[in-house]
Amino acid sequence: MILALTATLAIVVQDHASLRAAPRASATELVALWQGDVLEVRGENAGYLKVYDPRRERGGYLRSEAVRSVGLTEADAPELLAVLRFLRDSPGSEALGVSYGAAYLKAVPTRALTAEPFDAIARMAERLADQSSGSGEHRASVAAHLEVVGQFGVRMHSFERSGRMQVCYDGELFRRVLALPGASAEQRARAALGVTRTECIDPNLGPVLRASLDDERQRLLDGIEEHDLSAMTRSRLHARRAAVWASIAYERARRREPPTVAAQRALTELLAVQVDALGDNRRAEYLDAVVRVGAIRWGTTLPVPSPGPLTLTAAPGEPGQTCVALVEAAHGARAATRVQRCTYGIVWLASARSIAQGHALVLSVQPMESWRELWLFRANAAGWTIDVLSPGADDPEEGYVEYAGFVPGARRLLIAREVMDHGRFRRRFEELRLDDLALVRQANASELLPEFGRWQDVDWRRDTLALH
Repeated sequence: MILALTATLAIVVQDHASLRAAPRASATELVALWQGDVLEVRGENAGYLKVYDPRRERGGYLRSEAVRSVGLTEADAPELLAVLRFLRDSPGSEALGVSYGAAYLKAVPTRALTAEPFDAIARMAERLADQSSGSGEHRASVAAHLEVVGQFGVRMHSFERSGRMQVCYDGELFRRVLALPGASAEQRARAALGVTRTECIDPNLGPVLRASLDDERQRLLDGIEEHDLSAMTRSRLHARRAAVWASIAYERARRREPPTVAAQRALTELLAVQVDALGDNRRAEYLDAVVRVGAIRWGTTLPVPSPGPLTLTAAPGEPGQTCVALVEAAHGARAATRVQRCTYGIVWLASARSIAQGHALVLSVQPMESWRELWLFRANAAGWTIDVLSPGADDPEEGYVEYAGFVPGARRLLIAREVMDHGRFRRRFEELRLDDLALVRQANASELLPEFGRWQDVDWRRDTLALH
C-alpha cells in the first residue's frame, strides 16, 4: 500500500547526495541520501535547500541540484505522471520512479485514477527486487533503494534458494491492477505474471499449501484473455502457464493421481510459445519452462508392457516410497527379481526402455518437482546393479537427464541433459561407455556427435524437448 505524502516536498534525484550540517561544501556530512528519498523543504540559502528528512528524523542542507521540488495538487498530476512514465522503463531509477508514483497517487483525484500508476510502480518494484537478488557490483545502492521504497509501503520478502538470497516484491499493487475493471489486457497480463513467479515461491512451503498456491496460480493465469496482447506478453503467458501446469502434474503424480491431463496441458502451452518474440530479456522464462516441462514429460504417456524377458515393476514400500524391481522371466521357471531399489520420487514406468544389445534397462525417476534422474539397470559379472545418472553434478536446482539411444558395437549409451544452474541454462549431449559409464565425448548440439545421427532412439527423437 502506498503511503500518503504530505507537506511541500522535494525528491532526491542523485545517489550519495550529502546532507550537510551547514550550507557549504566543507560542512560536516550528516548522512548520504539516495535517489527517491523524500524531503520536506523549509528554506533556501546560497544554492542549498534547508530540508528535513522525515524518514531519518534529521534536518540539514542539500545542494539544490540534487533534488526536484514536486507539487501535490491536481494541477501537478499530469507532470508527475509524465515523469513516472519516463522512469518506469529506466533501469536503475526504480526508487526514484516509485517516489514519483507515490506523489502522483497523492495528487491525482480519485475520479481520474486508473491502473497505470499501480502497474508502473509494481513493475519497478519487481525490477528492483530482481536487482537485489542478482550478484551485481552495486549491491549497496540496491539495498539503499529498497529502504527508500519501503517508506511508501512497497514490501519485499526474501528467502534462501540454491545458496543465495532471493528477494521478491510481494505483488500487492499487481493484485490491485487485477481488481480494477478498467485495466488493459496488457496490464492484467503483466500483473498475473508478476504474482505467479515460480522463483518467488518459498521453497520451504509445505506440499498442501504449495498445491493450493499452484491451483490459485493456474486459475489466475487461465483467466487472462490472450486477445489484444503483444506477441511477447502472449508468449510469456504461455511459458508461465506451462511451468505452472508442470508443477500441478508433478503434485498430482506425487499424490498418486493421474497426471496425464496436467502434463499434456503443460506441453501444449510450451509449444504455443513464440520464442523469437520473447527477446533476450525474457528468454530465460522460456528456458525455465522448457526444463520444468521436460522433467514431467513422461506424465503424458501411459506405461506399456515390455515385450522382452526383462520387466520393471513398482510397488509401495515404506510410507511415501515406491520400490522398483527388475524381474527376469525364464522359460520353464518362475520369474526372478534380479535387483530392487526404493525411492521417494515419482517412478515414470512409461519411460522404461530395454537395451537388448547391452543387457540393460533405463528408467526415469523424478525425486523433485523440476529434477528428473535416469536409473540404469545393467548386468555385470557380479549380477545386476542400479546406477543413477543425475542432470548435473551440483546441488539440485532444475534439470533432467534422459536416455537418447544406444550404440551396440561400441556399447555406448547416448544421453541428453538439460539443467538450470544458478540461472544459467545448459544443454549437453553425451556418449557414455555402458561398462563403466565413463564419458567418451560430449557436445552442446546432437548433430556434433555422429553417433547421435546413426543410433539415436526413434521415440526419443519424436518426443524429447532437448531438440525443441
